[in-house]
Amino acid sequence: MFEVFKTYIETRVSITAAEIDQIRAVSTVKKLRKKQYLLQEGDVWGFHAFVTRGCLRTYTIDDKGLEHIIYFATENWWIGDRASLFSGKPATFNIDAVEDAELVLINKANFEMLRAHIPAFNAMIGDILEKGMAAMQNRINSTISFTAEQKYQQFLDKYPDMALRIPQHMIASYLGITPETLSRVRRQAKP
Repeated sequence: MFEVFKTYIETRVSITAAEIDQIRAVSTVKKLRKKQYLLQEGDVWGFHAFVTRGCLRTYTIDDKGLEHIIYFATENWWIGDRASLFSGKPATFNIDAVEDAELVLINKANFEMLRAHIPAFNAMIGDILEKGMAAMQNRINSTISFTAEQKYQQFLDKYPDMALRIPQHMIASYLGITPETLSRVRRQAKP
């Protein structure tokens, strides 16, 4: 599993074998079965998590018991509750496996040490954070501005692989629409 993470790093930045060894030394591999939690609401999250295999989702459950999915992560994506990680307060999100999954985890202290001691790693993380902020702005805009049809089409355009791997009711939750609305949109979109 670490090899997937190593390849991910090496395709983004120039890094030495010794630096990779430093990263490997503080990394932990975790396997999850489908539906197994990585994080439950109320627990404190203390890791940076990189997905090497599988699919996970980040979500909340409202007072009516409805799930609201805010994020999916598949291979070569990062996942976690950043607010809990940086504040040390209990998580407001749940994270579980949509499929069997494997991850590389680095605890907060070790992650910050790597950023401080490996300039290439720090540059890579800075780039990821900038792109993540832009993606979050675009997601918020589409959530509040787009029709159900536009949201679904954007999801298909941006994540064609995910659309095949994720159950339709979860896609509907992610898009902020009901499963019935998604079914109607999908029927109307077929030629």
